[in-house]
Amino acid sequence: MTDRTGSCLCGAVRYRVSGDPVIARVCWCRHCQRIASNGTVNAVFPDTALEVTGATSEYERTADSGNKIRQRFCPQCGSQLFGASTGRPGVTVVRMGTLDDPSSLRPTINIWKKSAPVWACVDDRLEGFETQPVVPVPPTSS
Repeated sequence: MTDRTGSCLCGAVRYRVSGDPVIARVCWCRHCQRIASNGTVNAVFPDTALEVTGATSEYERTADSGNKIRQRFCPQCGSQLFGASTGRPGVTVVRMGTLDDPSSLRPTINIWKKSAPVWACVDDRLEGFETQPVVPVPPTSS
């Protein structure tokens, strides 16, 4: 099993994810653009794969779909680290730029392409979706 580690900019929050992500993607939704001033590159992991040390702060908002979106970030340096949605229970979005080795994963799709600015560097070699595709949910162990 592959373990990956990461942290916020100041190092107050560290994390470890075990195994491979459900999916890795570049998101061009307007919310992600506001977080990063660009698209965000994210890996989606089962909640059980993530271990966090250090305190995070969070911001919750309601998406256009009505789902609750919870963003977690470092309260000291403000680094965006994780996201979750009530529409996709059981998984956590990890911002790939916070991985100690962000090259250990590659995004495979672009999502929310219809929201990308005209200057966006969208990799057309990746599968693309104009909006939000259905994200596979990892099986639960009984």
